[in-house]
This record gives sequence, structure tokens and C-alpha cells, in this order.
Amino acid sequence: MDKITLGPMPYMSVMPALLVGAQVKGKPNYMVAAWATVACMAPPMVCVALNKTRYTVRGIEENRTFSLNVPSADLVAKVDYCGLVSGAQEDKSKIFLSFYGNLKTAPLAVECPVNIECRLFESVDCGSHLLVIGEVVEIHADRACVVDGKPDTMASNPIVYAQTAYWQVGDQVAKAFSAGKELKNR
Repeated sequence: MDKITLGPMPYMSVMPALLVGAQVKGKPNYMVAAWATVACMAPPMVCVALNKTRYTVRGIEENRTFSLNVPSADLVAKVDYCGLVSGAQEDKSKIFLSFYGNLKTAPLAVECPVNIECRLFESVDCGSHLLVIGEVVEIHADRACVVDGKPDTMASNPIVYAQTAYWQVGDQVAKAFSAGKELKNR
């Protein structure tokens, strides 16, 4: 295989397009972010990298709570809008219908099939971005998207961000923790 060097960059081929929710100045605000992942299993934690200048960061710091909302593909225009405009310039509180769970200060978007309610565990300054780590307080999911007690990827139809475009999840190619077993026994 003929490899070339591309230089250092923050590259991951596929990432979830999530709505980060925070209450800012008493109003729900949502921004789109793709730099997110699981941070810990026990206790359950997730993390998201947010530019320090984002309006949403103010709400996270003020309330020490936030949400990660998993939008379905049919919400792509609203999601993209939340990435195009800042809550500091435009009131985005009416873009999604918000509800509140256990924490009372982390807005959750009703339209999103899965919502992750988080208490701020730690915020790590990484340079241009803060790595916001949240302890998962509760998962809220549409009943139609739950299979065997967990959110089902195909049923929730999440938006995926890759190389400046939004995508939908495609066909399953193999079962995790199973496909490689044939190689393990060689």
C-alpha cells in the first residue's frame, strides 16, 4: 500500500453529530458538536470537546450540567442551524422543544430519540478546546428506539459527521467482539 503523510490534524473518520444542551441565562441553548465519545464505564461518563468561545460553554460552567442529544437524520436542518448560529446572537431556545430530567438545568431536546443527561465531572483545557467530561445521570430514550433495554442505532437513525458532511448509519458489516474470533483461534 502506498502511504503518504498528511501532517498532524484532529482527524477521526466518523463521529456522532450531537446537540449539546445547556441552560444559559435561564434559557435552553443547543449547539452541534461532533467531537464526542464515551469516557468511562463505571461510573458512566461521556465527553465532548467544545471550543472555549462557544456560548453553550457558559451555561455548562454556570450550572455544572449539560446534555448530549442524539438527533435523528430527519432533524439535520435544525441540527445544522444550531451549528451555524451562536446563542449569543440568536435565541435558539425555540428550535427544539425542551424538557428537563433529574438535574433540572440540563435541557433535553424532545425531538431527539436519545438524550443523555450529564453532571459536569471535569473540564480539561486542551488549548483551543475544552474537553468537557460529564457523569451520565440518566438516559432518556423514545420507547420505539429501545431494544433489550438499550437505544438501538438503526431505530434512532442518528446523524454521523464525516469530512464536512452529515451521513446516516448504513448496513451492519459484522458483529462486534465476534467477527475476529476465527482469527483468534489460529
